Parts: sequence; structure tokens; C-alpha cells
Amino acid sequence: MSKKKILFICGSLNQTSMMHQISKHLEDYDCFFTPYYGDGYIKFLVDKGYLKFSILNGTFRWNTEKYLKEHNLQIDYRGINNNYDLVYTCADLIMPKNIRKKKVILVQEGMTDPENLMFYLVKYLKLSRWLASTSAMGISNKYTLFCVASNGYKDFFIRKGVKAEKIIVTGIPNFDNLQQFLNSDFPHKNFVLVATSDARETYKIENRKRLIQDCVRIANGRQLIFKLHPNENIERATREIKKFAPGALVYTSGNINYMVANCDALITQFSSTVYVGIAFGKEVHSAFDIEELKRLMPIQNNGTSAEQIARIGNHLVEVPEATLEEIHQKFDLKIE
Repeated sequence: MSKKKILFICGSLNQTSMMHQISKHLEDYDCFFTPYYGDGYIKFLVDKGYLKFSILNGTFRWNTEKYLKEHNLQIDYRGINNNYDLVYTCADLIMPKNIRKKKVILVQEGMTDPENLMFYLVKYLKLSRWLASTSAMGISNKYTLFCVASNGYKDFFIRKGVKAEKIIVTGIPNFDNLQQFLNSDFPHKNFVLVATSDARETYKIENRKRLIQDCVRIANGRQLIFKLHPNENIERATREIKKFAPGALVYTSGNINYMVANCDALITQFSSTVYVGIAFGKEVHSAFDIEELKRLMPIQNNGTSAEQIARIGNHLVEVPEATLEEIHQKFDLKIE
């Protein structure tokens, strides 16, 4: 008898590694992986070489494909070669036609973009969700369950318009065991760390000169270290830093969590790295309200989120008639 099949739709490296971790607890199933994808005009644009700023194409997709191949994971591009019993996805900004009638588990990646004008246009005028980027995460409600990072995030997504009965607080892989990064061998100490964003590469507005100048002011003579976002134009970003923050160090690779462990202060705009700084009790500067971030802080469960998310998926596959209420009762979660 053939194994039941599960499809994992990946995205950024962070999202891809989360999906991989979940799959490790589903070894009784035939697991396949695919980079993020869309239908219709989205597919047309990707096939023509556009949308390289997104997880659909360009650096994000290349890194995902490299990761999948390096870990010898089964790849089924666009999920077209099998009939899947369950789908895990990292985002619902696009819900491809071939998964819309499947059982789908959406997994929160981390922090979402701020709600700007485009978010409200998408929400109330029913425009394409991808236009609002991650600020529209979850609001499609076109999935079976949504696994989120904390009770704070449950309330956060309900306020956005996500149906409460679809949300399960599981914690999220990569942010549920931050203490593991405290034993850092990063060579620098007592510095101010800046985690930059790819806002400009994704066609958002950012005044990088002002940001760098603010970082210099906050550092107030302390060593500045910039960790560039992997999707950034490295040459341009490095040139700007050298111009407006002479003496600052620039890192283009490396695990930023170990850098946070050694820093005195962390400066971010919209990066989930801020939660690492909060967990370590660092001086934190963010575009978001710090007290709100503390309420949203991902639960710390010693790295068991992936297993919990996999157990929920296992139940959906093996008990296909289960109702959402039964699933919540099964996993000791309360519908609000």
C-alpha cells in the first residue's frame, strides 16, 4: 500500500527550513517540496523572468532550490505530479488552484509587514492579497488551520480578520528555542547591531541615509555592525554604510542570532530578529512598538513547535472527518 502524500510549499530560506523541520516528524508519509508558486498571470510573469524581488523567483527561489537539493528532499515543482492528502504552506497571499480543495495548514513565518493603505485596499476592496505583502497574511481564510507563534499573535490575526476557529497556537520553528543561540562564538562583543531590510528591493519606501544616520546616533560611539538582508543589493548597501557610517563593519552572511547574543543593542525596522533581542533582554530599537512586540513574542517551548505542527497534520490526514472543534479539543486548545 502506497504512503499518503504531503506537499510542503516553501518560500524564503527561513520558511523552507521551517517546512523541512515539520517534515522530519512525518516520516510515515511521502513528503514532497516545492518553491512558492502561483497560477495565471503570476505564473506567466515568473516564467518570463519577472517578480525576482519576491519568494516566487530570483534569489529566494534559487536559495530554496539549493536547500532542497542539498538536503536530498523530494521536489515536485508546483505540486503537479501527485494527489496530495495534505498541504503545508508558508503563505496564503497566493493560493494556487491545485490546493484550494485540499486540507491546508498555513504556518506563520514570523513578523508581518505593517498595515499600510494597501492592506486596507486589499482587505475591503478584495484586491490580490500579494499586493499588501505579508501584512495580509492569514486573511484569505482559504486554509484549514493556521499555526501561529503565540496567544498574542492569535489575537493579532483575529483583529486582522482571520477566523478564530482556524487559529492554533503552536509556536513556530526557528523562533521557539532562542536560548540555544546564547552560546555564541561570534568574534565581536559590546557593539550595536543593525539588521537591515530588503524594503527597497521589494519596492517599498525606505530612507536608507536617514536610517544609517539614526543608527550612528543610537550607537553614540559604540562599534556599529550591519548585517545585511540576504535579498539586498549588497554593493549599494555597503557603499552607503561606508559613506554615512565610517568605521562600521558589514556582514553579508552568517547566523544573525549569534550576533544578537553578543551585541549590546539591536536596531531593526521590520525584522523578526527583534524577538531574539527581546528574548535576550537587549536594548532594542524597532519601527514597531516594543511593548506590542513583547505581547506578540513567540512562545518558547524548547523547539517542539515543528513536532506539534506535524502532529496536527497527522491528525488531519488520518481523521479526515474531524471538525475544527474536535481538532482543538484533541490538542487541548480552546476556540475563542
